[in-house]
Amino acid sequence: MKLKTPRFWEIDGARGIAVIMMIVYHIFFDLNFLQIVSIPLTSLSFQLFLYPIGSLFLFIVGISLVLSYQTYEKKHLRIPAFSKYFWRGVFLFLIALLITLATWIYPHQGYIVFGVIHCISVCIILSYWFISKPIFSLFIGCIIVVLGVIFAQVTIESPYLFWLGLRPAGFYSLDYFPLCPWFGVVLIGIFTGTYLSPILQQKYRCSQTIPTLAHPFVFLGKHALLIYIIHQPVIYGVLYLLFQ
Repeated sequence: MKLKTPRFWEIDGARGIAVIMMIVYHIFFDLNFLQIVSIPLTSLSFQLFLYPIGSLFLFIVGISLVLSYQTYEKKHLRIPAFSKYFWRGVFLFLIALLITLATWIYPHQGYIVFGVIHCISVCIILSYWFISKPIFSLFIGCIIVVLGVIFAQVTIESPYLFWLGLRPAGFYSLDYFPLCPWFGVVLIGIFTGTYLSPILQQKYRCSQTIPTLAHPFVFLGKHALLIYIIHQPVIYGVLYLLFQ
């Protein structure tokens, strides 16, 4: 019997909430960037709003990797090949490079060097060796998060380790998600997903009804990548037309 690949509305809904938070933040970002309103984006209040967005996105990536891995294993009676994750990561990384190119053309200043899509693409590839080891994932994930906090406090001379979280003085990117700490968040998501999976699988077998109030969030979560790609040009364009 062919197993249907389950899609859990709780995961899509949580991702949809992160999408809404991302859009709200980028509205404020563009208002400040276009000098329409002066907004202290580096203030503690905005940073406390920004970091949960990235954390939720990357945490859900870890959970989703576990669910995908387990579904494939049940469907094919074997673990998925590394190539499945490698090519998926490569595909996302190519999209990320297009985003880098687009932001290098405009606005150029602070173009995206290693943003969230770059980070997710690499994390997908690296995660393959951790998905079946939840305790190890949690341990390494916590270490990587701590390293990320430490790396954020220092600068180095080399300009080539920015992807790891070690930045030279003056480094700036419009969107910046280095592997430390964010790969750590993915690994913690893998640990959580391993123990959350049986609960979601049981709910999926019992009922697939999506609550009415959750439908908008689920829709946004299902189309998160497309929304990420198009939302900034749309927001920027609308604000530019209205205020410039």
